[in-house]
Amino acid sequence: MSSTSTRSPAVAAARRGELAAFLRLRRERLTPADVGLPGGPRRRTPGLRREEVAQRAGVGIAWYTWLEQGRAINPSVQVLDAIARALLLDPAEREHLHRLAGIPGAAARIPARQPLPSEAQTILDSLNPLPAGLVSAGYDVLAFNDAYAALDPRMVLLPPADRNVLLRLFTADEECQPLVDWEREVSFMVGQLRAEFGRRLHDPHWRAYIRKLSEASPLFVDMWARHEVTAPVTHRKRFRTVDGREVAITATGFTTTAVPDAKMWIYTPDDGEAVRVLGELLGRYRESGAAGLVAAGATAATDHSKGAANTERRP
Repeated sequence: MSSTSTRSPAVAAARRGELAAFLRLRRERLTPADVGLPGGPRRRTPGLRREEVAQRAGVGIAWYTWLEQGRAINPSVQVLDAIARALLLDPAEREHLHRLAGIPGAAARIPARQPLPSEAQTILDSLNPLPAGLVSAGYDVLAFNDAYAALDPRMVLLPPADRNVLLRLFTADEECQPLVDWEREVSFMVGQLRAEFGRRLHDPHWRAYIRKLSEASPLFVDMWARHEVTAPVTHRKRFRTVDGREVAITATGFTTTAVPDAKMWIYTPDDGEAVRVLGELLGRYRESGAAGLVAAGATAATDHSKGAANTERRP
């Protein structure tokens, strides 16, 4: 018997477990009012009842209960779509549901990691002064340009094997966090990670990666347990520079055939002040490097704190 076939029962069981947890949590987040049902005074469980979901989807209560219990049943695409509508799933969540149910074609094969082509760095460099980086589905930073390094020099100072966005965000001290809206942005990224993980439930490297994040941060454990799923979209975010200033940018992701398992994220400044700050940081990075930028930023932040304290003490 091949190694693949001996793993298949375990893979199927893991997939059913993920499916059960996902359905339960999506059901519990809904209220009766969300779907036009009366609330009633005696609801002992959060969200909708299983029988309410089953009725809305047009399936048997026992059958839906088995699905939430992770039993070995094979729902059709039509039934899954009915459940998705009953649970008000968005397109990303619906796709995730199909993958977890093992629908053929829903979990497309992800090509093996290939060496980074030289033209990828050339493209990134040509985008200066816009910060740009090539980031894998698991948030490994594979390549970046000078503007990206200037915006987050602490990431550049890490060994290449440790340059992982999520690991850094979940383990960095508060004063070293580059994101202003930390909770919102990290929740968004964990939702994307959950969607990617749904494509790779059988991959031992991905399972080891999730364990590593879980061991590194209780906050990650809490977010991961929500089973929230999001799709990558262009969105606005705010960065905190090494010297304590804030810059607003719009993050836009592009796929590349050269590295199928990654996206090229390009940060476009939202206003003139962001353009000025990013240009200044880029010049300083090229003069003193990442370590010099971090050291100068720490001094500037300390001076700023002292100035603020002196101002507060003035009569």
